[in-house]
Amino acid sequence: MTVTPPAPATASLDSLKAAVCAAIDRRGEELVRIADDIYRHPELGFKETRTAAIVSDYFDRLGLPHRDGLALTGVKARLAGGRSGPAVAVIGELDSLAVAEHPFADPQTGAAHACGHNAQIAMLLGVAAGLVDAGVAPHLAGDVVLFAVPAEEYVEIEFREGLARQGELEFLGGKPELIRLGEFDDVDLAMMTHTTAEPNDGLLGISGSSNGCIVKMIRYTGKAAHAGGAPHRGINALNAATLGLQAINAQRETFRDEDTVRVHPIITRGGDVVNVVPADVRLETFVRGRTVEVIEDANLKVDRALKAGALAVGARVTIETIPGYLPLRNDAALSDVYHGNAVALAGADGVRRLGHRTGSTDMGDVTHIMPAIHPYAGGATGTGHGADYRIADPVAAVLRPAQAMAMTVLDLLAGGAAVPVLDGFAPRFTRQEYLAFQRRLRGTVDFDGAAL
Repeated sequence: MTVTPPAPATASLDSLKAAVCAAIDRRGEELVRIADDIYRHPELGFKETRTAAIVSDYFDRLGLPHRDGLALTGVKARLAGGRSGPAVAVIGELDSLAVAEHPFADPQTGAAHACGHNAQIAMLLGVAAGLVDAGVAPHLAGDVVLFAVPAEEYVEIEFREGLARQGELEFLGGKPELIRLGEFDDVDLAMMTHTTAEPNDGLLGISGSSNGCIVKMIRYTGKAAHAGGAPHRGINALNAATLGLQAINAQRETFRDEDTVRVHPIITRGGDVVNVVPADVRLETFVRGRTVEVIEDANLKVDRALKAGALAVGARVTIETIPGYLPLRNDAALSDVYHGNAVALAGADGVRRLGHRTGSTDMGDVTHIMPAIHPYAGGATGTGHGADYRIADPVAAVLRPAQAMAMTVLDLLAGGAAVPVLDGFAPRFTRQEYLAFQRRLRGTVDFDGAAL
């Protein structure tokens, strides 16, 4: 890519930032209403049609050309700069979680915004409106991609596998699927902001890294029999699964603390009726870790443990491993650009440098192919992924992070900061290398414990 050096500015960078921040403030009530509306109408991943329509309509009103239906529900707009240069993506996530006990959960689906993605979409629209309303496009040496993406939360795996079997998608997370489709090929740098309810994260937090994960679907198959009258004639798949889970627990002391391994299975089917020996038992789990190598090592140990459960009672176990998300590695140079704007908005005492986090996000996949950051914004309360999570301070959770990202866009494209960030970045993968790596992770193991 050829980058055109910034032309002499017709307006100072500080005045452009002030104009954009003022424009976002003027839209403040509107943006907060949008965040609240999405909060009250949550949608699960790859089903976010209503939320996507809100984004699409807003882009229409701003006069931004956009494409819809990307990875089923994604919406991608582009604000063209006055001169050629790199493209910076500002990202917001469309989907919610499934937390049925949340007071604003959808009564049919259990979907609930217990992670703040509703605020992310409002931030994204705030950045778009601020840049458009302030008329800064002629001052930009490069374009701004405004990207509402689906399905960051890795839920409803069986539903998504069904979509994959139908050819609707290949990868089960929104950003990996968009990478596959080439929708990040015209992007050079990326950023998004996630809300946080942790007071120690500050008003704005510059994150460091986070765990990646792979996903496992496990099925134990036994033999049905009368549970009271003839249990000896059956093979208890629930016992096999229980032993497999205990064997995973026995592995935990082999995981080093610094590798932050997390394995957290659930039983999704434990049998059919209580007086029949369970013959079909199913589990799901994530295997998370700080690096790809750590995840692969833990994955092998989990597979051994699951096989041990089948071996003990003579059951069969089928283990399907599905690509998840790569560890997040925030770009240090881009983080430094963002940090200056965060301090300008929240003060030095309001900005934190955060360490490693043990959750996972598909923004990690983006960070392996381009400079990208995933900072945090305060303003939420409750427990992340819990029934009490909500946006309590919309200025902190929506407007301030929108302003921080918009100011960072200006630094990158009007102030020339994108060039040194790009020059200093070493990608781990090209897109094709990334796709090959993810596809290599997928596989199925079929182990018959009665055959040994």
